[in-house]
Order: sequence, then structure tokens, then C-alpha cells
Amino acid sequence: MAGYAALYDACVLYPAPLRDFLLQLAGTGLFRARWSDDIQAEWTRNVLASRPDIAPEQLERTCQLMDAAVPDARVRGYAKLIPTLSLPDPDDRHVLAAAIRGRCDVIVTFNLKDFPPAVLAEDDIEV
Repeated sequence: MAGYAALYDACVLYPAPLRDFLLQLAGTGLFRARWSDDIQAEWTRNVLASRPDIAPEQLERTCQLMDAAVPDARVRGYAKLIPTLSLPDPDDRHVLAAAIRGRCDVIVTFNLKDFPPAVLAEDDIEV
């Protein structure tokens, strides 16, 4: 398994086709894909809000399949870092905290403005 690690933000896991593609990439072994419970909860909550036709159980199953497809993807133990971080959107601190704790090299996100390179550089993380 490669040493390079990428944390997937909720916004890139939200669209099913992109999520599927990112999971296929994770299966190549070229890098380690990472996410957290908070990230899983965020994208599933947003899907349920916009798609009332999808049952919560379906998304729970999707999360279980993701975890099975990418062993060791879940980052844990980052909560104590959250209050120490400063980002333009405080609601994104959990993402950076998970990236730091997960020893990630990059955060894969559409929200570039919410992750200033200067802040991420302190922990050798790119966006």
C-alpha cells in the first residue's frame, strides 16, 4: 500500500458517480483513501435532505460497503484537535483535524476557499 494519503471531504462523496469513481481509485493501491465518521455523517445527511426518496438505511449500507472496500479508511481520534484549528469556515475544522490525525497528504474537496494553503502547509497538507 502506498504511503500517500488522501482525505475525501463530504462534498466529493455526496455525488454517487464521483463517490464511486473515488472508491475505484482508492482500490488501485496508489494511495490510501481516508474519511471520518463526521465526514460520512455530513454527506449522508445532505443526501437525505435533498433526496427524500432515499432511505437512511440505504446510505448506512453504502457507508458499510465503503468501509469494507477500503479497509482502514476511517480516521478516528481527531476530536481534540478540532478546537485548536482555525479555518474560514469553522464547520470545516473536523475535516482538517481528520486529515492531520490520519497523516494525510491532501484533502480532496471542491471547497478550496475553505482550506487556505498557508493554514494547511503548517501540517504539510495540500488541497
